[in-house]
Amino acid sequence: MDQFTAVCDYGATVTLNRKLVLVSLLYFAEGFPFGIIEQTLPIYFRIHGMSLTDLGLLSLVSLPYALKFLWAPAIDFIGVRRQWIGMAQLVMAGSIFLLLPLDPSKPGFLLWCSIATLSIFSATQDIAIDAYTIELLDSSEMGIANGFRQAAYRGALVVAGGLFVALGGWIGWRVTYSIAAGILLICFVFSLKLPHVEVQRPKFSFASLMAPARDLLERPQVLQVVMFILLFKLGDMAIGPMIRPFWLHRGLSTTEIGLITGTLGVFSSIAGGLAGGLFMARFGIYMGLWVLGILQSVSNLSYVLVAAYPHLGPLSVYAASTIESFCGGLGSAAFLAFLMSICRKEFSATQYALLSALFRMSGIIAGSLSGWATIGIGYTSYFLLTFFFSIPAFAFIRTTRKWIPAD
Repeated sequence: MDQFTAVCDYGATVTLNRKLVLVSLLYFAEGFPFGIIEQTLPIYFRIHGMSLTDLGLLSLVSLPYALKFLWAPAIDFIGVRRQWIGMAQLVMAGSIFLLLPLDPSKPGFLLWCSIATLSIFSATQDIAIDAYTIELLDSSEMGIANGFRQAAYRGALVVAGGLFVALGGWIGWRVTYSIAAGILLICFVFSLKLPHVEVQRPKFSFASLMAPARDLLERPQVLQVVMFILLFKLGDMAIGPMIRPFWLHRGLSTTEIGLITGTLGVFSSIAGGLAGGLFMARFGIYMGLWVLGILQSVSNLSYVLVAAYPHLGPLSVYAASTIESFCGGLGSAAFLAFLMSICRKEFSATQYALLSALFRMSGIIAGSLSGWATIGIGYTSYFLLTFFFSIPAFAFIRTTRKWIPAD
């Protein structure tokens, strides 16, 4: 598959090490507002007396992340990536500042507008950062870069969803959110200094608007690759919604669950992402899909073992969580590197948004049915079923090799 070569305005002076630093900083900036939206805001509003009805409506702010492919073409054809990134960060900082004087116990129109704006521009930042990263990296660098990407993103979630919740109780929420807005302003200044990457793009027209999707659909064996994308993370995403209920079923306390989610799970995922990146730097993305994908699938069996033998105690749950998180990080590093590598640089925003929405679709469907299935067959059988969910992807994996550019 031919790729346009990105020409950076700094010539050939950027090393892989510098690219990894840039990717890490960018994905910290991407994960930080998502952590605020998904983890910190619900706690903040509930503490201040927001009703459960309004708190349920808060889940709708995740909708822009699922629909971001709708405005991704604008980012492909208008302006440059760093301007989109900087603008999104500036608007998000303003949205957080606007929240400070508003009463969180009585959400009005202005409060909902502020949250919606924060979510929309967080999703917009995601599109632009993903596109910029694809353009910045050579295909051979995407494996190791995705390891650093995952580590930085997870680190941002720990800061935004863990540290900032604690800060809210220690120093007050207004000060905490002022610090959060300040971090986004620092990110804004950093984004304006990002190296420019020159990529040739077609002029805007109706035909060019359809070009990103048409380019994907006209590639050889597209149906097999689509099936692979739908299935590769299916087992991993299907087991996710039932893991926390299983912890409660096994009698773990909230403190023990916090230990797993806040430390063991996060650091295991970070370690898995970095290890996956190093593996692909040595053996390539295609081998990463095979080896790391198999480990990702097999890791679900650790929960099968723990569920089948409850007498093993809480330490077995810790071990299963660590194994599943680490191997999930391995698989994610390979899969996200693959998705990035198959995007054409001139259509990177639209194509990556489309591909990421595609694989999330199967995960949403599997997750919505997970509770019903677990009630019917029990935790042990359901966890075993999620292992088999991941197997069909390997029937289509050979076709991916034709799509991965040789660099």
